[in-house]
Formats: sequence, C-alpha cells, structure tokens
Amino acid sequence: MKVVIAGAGNVGAFIAEDLLKAGHTVLVIEQDETIVSRLRESIPVVWWVADACEVSQLQAAGVEGADVMVAATGDDEDNLVISLLAKQEFMVPRVIARVNHPKNHWLFNKTWGVDVAVSTPHLLSSLVEEAVSVGSLVRLLQFEQSGARLVEVTLSDDSPALDLEISRLGLPRGASIVAVVRSQNVVVPRGDTVLRSGDEVIALVTTETEDLFKGLLVTR
Repeated sequence: MKVVIAGAGNVGAFIAEDLLKAGHTVLVIEQDETIVSRLRESIPVVWWVADACEVSQLQAAGVEGADVMVAATGDDEDNLVISLLAKQEFMVPRVIARVNHPKNHWLFNKTWGVDVAVSTPHLLSSLVEEAVSVGSLVRLLQFEQSGARLVEVTLSDDSPALDLEISRLGLPRGASIVAVVRSQNVVVPRGDTVLRSGDEVIALVTTETEDLFKGLLVTR
C-alpha cells in the first residue's frame, strides 16, 4: 500500500516509521528541510521537501496513485487544505486528517475530503469514558464520509442483552457487532455468541441506528 504523509513532526514521523516497518511504501512531505535532514537516515522512507498545500508540489512529489493520504501537520488549516487537494485533485481513496484543536473538529468532514478525522483530545476523552462508563454507549471513532461510527458498550448486570445470542438481539440493518472483548480476550462475534455481563461490545453503527443499537444493550 502506498501511503503519503504530510508533516514530519512527532506524529507524522512516528506514523511513517511504523508503516514502513509494516512493509508499506511511504512518502513523507515536509517543508522544513532541517527536519528532513535529521530524520532521513533514521527513517528510510521517500522524503520530499515541499509545501503540501501546493497542488504542483503534491504532483511533483508523486501523490498520484496513493492509497492513503495522512494530513498530520500541526496546523488544522493546512490539514484541511491537504485533505481537500488529496481527495479532489488526486482522488486518493482514503484521507485521514489530524485535528489539532478540538473546536475545529466539526470542519473535518467529507466536504473537505476527510474520511477519518483523528483528534487526540477526543480519543483521550473516549478512553476515559470507556474506563468509567459501564452500561453506557461510548463513541470511539467517526467515519466522516460514510457517516458510520465505531461505538463501545460495556454490558452492565442489568443489560437487556445478557445471556442472549447475538442473532437474537434483533440488530437493525446498518448496525453490526465487530468484536466482543471478554476478560481481556477478543471474541470474534458469531450469531451464536452469547453476551455476558462485563463484555465490551464494539460495533459499527450509523447515525440512524445508533439509538436503536443502544436500546438493545443499555438499560433505559
């Protein structure tokens, strides 16, 4: 898979190194030549010194044909511009953008070409909620283009889903359980998987089905 990363700060550099180790082709675009000189030897990806907000520079760097664009700069305006160019000018199938300031999160949507917006403060908040919110629904991730959401529910002792097989829950169309975490082990869900108290149920839902899904697992 060909991945283009715009921005070689701590976040961008870490992602580049991690994806390289996983065997992907990685191109990093960074406008600060000093940063590139410092990282070039330790992270042997393809480096390109340029402003990723310029179409001509993206073209010269070889963004065309990329499978994923990651806009990981420390500036939200730059990340929005990079996302929009990647989607509209180069038809990159998947665009992931870093949100630096949580108040700007609402801007990172399909209008700006963003498929997935990642906000560290929001992720931390979700993890805190997950740790303390047994018996409630926690949103983990929003997929802007499709409108799908990754949510988690830790089943309480009075959950209406206890001791039921997943096939008997009556899940609405557009909601799907993708994993069950039980005693720190991941259970791949099947129709005959029986849900138990304390299970962490992870699911993909849509805006329309989120409340219906919640009603099946969470006591009102």
